[in-house]
Amino acid sequence: MSTESLRIVWVYPDLLSTYGDRGNALILARRAQRRGMPVEVLEIRSDQRLPAAADIYLIGGGEDGPQALGAQRLLADGGLHRAVAQGSVVFGVCAGYQLLGTSFFAKGTKYAGLELLDLASDRGPTRAVGELAGEIDQRLGLPALSGFENHGGRTRLGPEVAPLARVTTGIGNDGVTEGAWRGKLLGTYSHGPALARNPALADLLLRWATGVHQLPPLDDTWSDRLRNERRAAVAAAARA
Repeated sequence: MSTESLRIVWVYPDLLSTYGDRGNALILARRAQRRGMPVEVLEIRSDQRLPAAADIYLIGGGEDGPQALGAQRLLADGGLHRAVAQGSVVFGVCAGYQLLGTSFFAKGTKYAGLELLDLASDRGPTRAVGELAGEIDQRLGLPALSGFENHGGRTRLGPEVAPLARVTTGIGNDGVTEGAWRGKLLGTYSHGPALARNPALADLLLRWATGVHQLPPLDDTWSDRLRNERRAAVAAAARA
């Protein structure tokens, strides 16, 4: 592997970090290190400038107020847009996913998003809470998505993005599709944290970031056990 450090930026942990989303940074760093990659994880708070020279940017979930403030500061900063233009990977979860789009609602007010993905979010008739699962876009070559969702939003995808998955359990975007992706940008409503429950998705982000087509395999017995446990719980709930 390359001797250069893989730079992972956790964006605004003081605003956007709910339901264990910090775990996504930990999972990426650990899976890279287990393959011999040197890793640098940067936690950039909302009062700091966002570095434009990093490999992966992670944006977590958050409440309405912090989400709106985070979007405003990212727009003013411009660092994430520069990073995307240079080919960096961006992974957004829940509120972080919504703010990658053109607009979202927070506390009844419509806010401008970053316009990095062709999607828009508004409020749904009910809150989506519970297990989230779906069959991931075959072009990504990944096993089924497993996660936990807790959000009041509904997201409409435009023609320039593809759904990350087709929903089999839960709501996701609208009860039919879940998440979205384009190029090296990917968003999801899946907590859990998402990359702990979906290690193949973590490896996809690492492949995008490093340009390595095939990463050395890892022993994922622990994550397989977690995924099987959650699938069994979903099946049991459906039978009840």
